[in-house]
Amino acid sequence: MTDLPPPSLRLTIDREALAHNWRALDRLSGHASAGAAVKADCYGLGVETCVPILREAGARDFFVAHWSEVASVARHVDPGSIAVLHGPANVADADYARAIGAIPVINSLRQAKQWLDSGGGPCDLMVDSGINRLGIALCEAGDPLVAQLDVRVLMSHLASADEDSAMNARQLGAFREVLAVIAHQRASLANSAGIALGPDYHFDMTRPGLALYGGVPRSDIENAIRQVAYPEAAIIQTRSIARGDTVGYNATFTADRVVRVGVVSIGYADGMLRCWVDGGALQHGGRALPILGKVSMDMVVIDLSAAPDLSEGDWVRLPYRLPDAAQHTGLSQYELLTVLGQRLKSR
Repeated sequence: MTDLPPPSLRLTIDREALAHNWRALDRLSGHASAGAAVKADCYGLGVETCVPILREAGARDFFVAHWSEVASVARHVDPGSIAVLHGPANVADADYARAIGAIPVINSLRQAKQWLDSGGGPCDLMVDSGINRLGIALCEAGDPLVAQLDVRVLMSHLASADEDSAMNARQLGAFREVLAVIAHQRASLANSAGIALGPDYHFDMTRPGLALYGGVPRSDIENAIRQVAYPEAAIIQTRSIARGDTVGYNATFTADRVVRVGVVSIGYADGMLRCWVDGGALQHGGRALPILGKVSMDMVVIDLSAAPDLSEGDWVRLPYRLPDAAQHTGLSQYELLTVLGQRLKSR
């Protein structure tokens, strides 16, 4: 087989930063143990890279959303440590869970019956304490179907943990009430932001996601979290444009002087959406290289005035400290991670 040539895109993962973030969140979880949300391909950063790092750092509980995500995670950890948040929607899901050994998260009485009718076994149970997404209703906690479940982790999910909202305390109170009704081995309420709310929210296990990968959902934990993802792209052409020349689709940039520019091999297909343009810049060695014109699907043009030494083949970096990037683009930190395209991760 002929080897592929070197790529012009790369996503560098700071492995030590990822391990540090899990250890920091585990420490902040107090007496609770920190799990790891690894759904959506580890929030876009890659299961094959991230799960082994999290495992070696000490994570023992892993969470995905879809059954299709289980196999890739199970290549690195015991399938019995993987919980599937969407639960068993049908007989095929239940049969697959039992065959591979992953743990279904039961979200409704219908799913509870589906799981029990198919043979039952250990499961997790989601209780809706106010977010009104997945989970059994509080009034269903005493249902006979729930009583038949072998609940490993009883969990709920906070809606506004990233804010100082009265809803946090309401959900905490509702969750505490249901703990006394449903038999379970462990309890879990806090996501990344919930960890920062303090020990009342930690219970037996926390479920960080965003903060593992460099996100900062609350300023309380900002100093504990390190940047993990560094998207980079190569310059594939340089040219000089004259005063009055325009750049890109719809000619949205017009040069007011002679400018040396670089065409960079990254675009919105790679997760660099057009909201990066307004005042945005790529970086090299601490130098800002302003974006000119619109972002195309596969490329963007930058001003090389601050870096006259750069030429074809040199690499530039998309500034991806997530809180700053979110403020600049208007995207959430979650979106910034999960929109990263496969071409960045193809090497």
